[in-house]
Amino acid sequence: MFENITYEMILDRMLDRVPNTIDKREGSIIYDALAPAAVELQLMYIELDTILDETFADTASRTYLIRRAAERGIVPNAATKAVLKGVFNMDVPIGSRYSLEDLNYVVTEKLIENEFKLQCEKDGTEGNRHFGTLIPIDYIDGLTSAELVEVLVSGEDEEDTEEFRKRYFNSLDSQAFGGNITDYKNKVNELQGVGGIKVYPVWNGGGTVRLVVINSDYSKPSIELIDSLQAQIDPVTSQGQGIGIAPIGHTVTVAGATDQVVNIAANITCQDGWTWEDVRPYVESKIDEYLLELKKGWADTNNIIVRISQIENQLLDVPGIIDIANTSINGLQENLVVGADMIPIRGVING
Repeated sequence: MFENITYEMILDRMLDRVPNTIDKREGSIIYDALAPAAVELQLMYIELDTILDETFADTASRTYLIRRAAERGIVPNAATKAVLKGVFNMDVPIGSRYSLEDLNYVVTEKLIENEFKLQCEKDGTEGNRHFGTLIPIDYIDGLTSAELVEVLVSGEDEEDTEEFRKRYFNSLDSQAFGGNITDYKNKVNELQGVGGIKVYPVWNGGGTVRLVVINSDYSKPSIELIDSLQAQIDPVTSQGQGIGIAPIGHTVTVAGATDQVVNIAANITCQDGWTWEDVRPYVESKIDEYLLELKKGWADTNNIIVRISQIENQLLDVPGIIDIANTSINGLQENLVVGADMIPIRGVING
């Protein structure tokens, strides 16, 4: 709003107010007296622009966006620690610590014999990415093998500024109240490990609610995550009593989205000097990127559609590929409509 007000404009306006009978040329007493004031006024206008930007949620920086959102009781989702499964040759002590590459993990709970939950000691998604042999930080007698094998509840980074801004505006568009659909979406999406949710009210009669979720990395959630969410939302031992997030009278069932395997076949023509085996890793990476983008919109669409045209566009960007034809998905030369509670995962790709 004030960005077009320049030092020259301010100085000219100030000099215009001085009678022409007085010397106003550069280097004159009047000029030299007004010029520094014009600089300060220009800086003031710049600061006013900044204040205006920080006042409104669509242009505010993170610090002031957080202050604006706090007026509605909304705060950024904090970073969380990944929870993983470890397999050992023996039962290990709760609280024992292990290292893998640059990260440390602590045993928090026994699952079954020789299998335990471990929590990464570092916040964020980095704890989801490493698997393999664990090294005990303190000596444990009899321990000969320790493997980190699976993510149970994904760690999450602190909520991105633009995602937080979007969540703030969404809170203005639809009012969350007393167990309505928006209320469930807002509250469950804030729980660790949840990347998206679909809400099915009265799915099995009055007072029943079915929640279908995906993991925060947009994959099929683990049984441990589903059990954890069920306990937080509406524990099975006291359903409908308002012990968890769900209001009194709501019987909530939490389920996880399931996988829809996407097998792709196509006649791919490679450049001279390239073979299918050369381009395969790039093809798989492109397909994974495409499916990930689809999965990110899972919660906001009835059915994900895997489109042949999009697959072909993606593959034509792969180095070494010059043409593609007769593309089919799961044996059919047509788009794949994925079930409402399913997410697509890459299967076999034949080129």
